[in-house]
Amino acid sequence: MIQRGKRCRTTHGIAWLDSPQDVARQSDLVFVLVGTEAQVEDVFYGPYGLLATSQHAFMVVLASTLRPAFSRALAEAIERTHPQIVLLDGPIARGEQAARDGQLLMFLGGDRVSCESIAPVIRCVASESAWMGPIGSGQVAKMINNYLLWACLTASVEGLDLGEAEGLDREQLRQILVLSSGDNWALRTRADDRPALWAEKDMAIVLDEAQQQGLTLPIAAQVSESIKAFKVARGLPAAPTD
Repeated sequence: MIQRGKRCRTTHGIAWLDSPQDVARQSDLVFVLVGTEAQVEDVFYGPYGLLATSQHAFMVVLASTLRPAFSRALAEAIERTHPQIVLLDGPIARGEQAARDGQLLMFLGGDRVSCESIAPVIRCVASESAWMGPIGSGQVAKMINNYLLWACLTASVEGLDLGEAEGLDREQLRQILVLSSGDNWALRTRADDRPALWAEKDMAIVLDEAQQQGLTLPIAAQVSESIKAFKVARGLPAAPTD
């Protein structure tokens, strides 16, 4: 356990600080990557959060996957109370192996000049990135990415199940399909072998935003149910809610 106000260094020379407040005091750029909106709020507004006694100017990149409306509301609130802090979208995609390989993709949203100013740092995190528009836009792009991911995963699993039931070798079928017009990232990377931890949360964001826009997305609704069935069939844990 690290005591408050203390820090230690790993063999890689990385300084570990024990609160977001301590990080804010020593940083010009902060990345926030946690699982839920409640955790994001705690990072900012907790007793030792980023905003606690923060006086100097710095930027914060929201690398978590969040509702676009949440990202926009947080930016508005921070602009009112801490105008020296710039909040940007920066959710990431491509999965765990891409993170290990330094090949992540980042969807940027917020002030374009600010996003461009941190490009050298972004390149250390993601091999590719794109500015999508004002704050919240990065979250919109990530939301659509996740929708397509889970749609492809559930359709791929159903297709492989059908092929196997018809007597085909499942892996041989998968290998030939990735060379065909049915190819997709989930099929190619065997995404069905991973826990899909945040799938329900991702689809809830899609359906909530669609409702806010007055859109009916019947395929998205079916994907939401299919991903639940996929996880139940494999005994996988549901996404954390807080």
